[in-house]
Amino acid sequence: MEEAIIIEKSVIIVAVFAITMLFAMYCTLAERKIAAWIQDRRGPNRAGPGGMFQPLADGLKLFAKEEFMPNTPNTFLFVLGPFISMTMALMTSAVIPWGDTLEIGGRKVILQAADINVAMLYVFAVLSVSVYGIMIGGWASNNKYSLISAMRVASQMISYEIAMGLSIVALLMMHSSMSLRDIAAGQHEMNWNIFYQPIGFLIFLICSFAETNRTPFDLAECEQELIGGYHTEYSSMRMGFFLFAEYAAMFISSTLLAVLYLGAYNYPGMTWAAENWGENAANGIGIAVLFIKICFFIFLYMWVRWTIPRFRYDQLMNLGWKTLIPLAIINIVITAVVLLLKS
Repeated sequence: MEEAIIIEKSVIIVAVFAITMLFAMYCTLAERKIAAWIQDRRGPNRAGPGGMFQPLADGLKLFAKEEFMPNTPNTFLFVLGPFISMTMALMTSAVIPWGDTLEIGGRKVILQAADINVAMLYVFAVLSVSVYGIMIGGWASNNKYSLISAMRVASQMISYEIAMGLSIVALLMMHSSMSLRDIAAGQHEMNWNIFYQPIGFLIFLICSFAETNRTPFDLAECEQELIGGYHTEYSSMRMGFFLFAEYAAMFISSTLLAVLYLGAYNYPGMTWAAENWGENAANGIGIAVLFIKICFFIFLYMWVRWTIPRFRYDQLMNLGWKTLIPLAIINIVITAVVLLLKS
């Protein structure tokens, strides 16, 4: 029985990592297609039907490019930086519930690699470690622009992680649990958290943009001031790992938004589907619904990037410390009062 559980969990872990990597890879194509659509021009359309093989061609090009190594004070840390960023981005996906249980071969299979009761703490711990990859890479590049960019990332991520953490405190108070599976299960049918925590949702959404260094918060890659940012000295697949980490983080952030606020795998009529079509069919639809919600947020990330100009650094800091953090604290107080009155 234990061997069966180990095999089952191993298959789920491999599947989760494979899905995350596939989404991150094809997010690059989606980004270029959406950018082309917004700017009224043609996007990638030569490699494969509709440009579907473009990510593979990009990956092959990165593998074939010459490895460049600057005169760095620490070669090991220069190489280690991109790996830390990529690994941390993948590790976050382990605690996300991708669906309810499925019955396969008479066994109830939970579609989650690790169902731990401190999942949100784990997510924030891993997110806080990912900044070390950028800091190490920026410092080991031996380039003042890369170092300034890495310091910008560190200060930005710290300030916005506080607001992000505070925004979900109210949510955790509502569900009395830090397990993502419990939070997902508590949003059955249309009982989604976004209707009860709209302020928390907006704060979490804005902080997600800052956490993933996406426009209008992409000051770490502000090419007018910093050439290319913390990865200026990187080339070939090391550069590719940084880009992969960014898209993987965007995918994970979109998944967290869908799980925490948009009902995860729940949808209207799920109970009816389970009664008439069976549990497996209803839960299978739930998995598809979750990925539709994830795709919506990924589109939102890309739409904002090609629509809204970049913030100045002082504007970014003012928004984080003077607006989002006080707003998140007010939201916690309001939620606490409402819960107290209801009890």
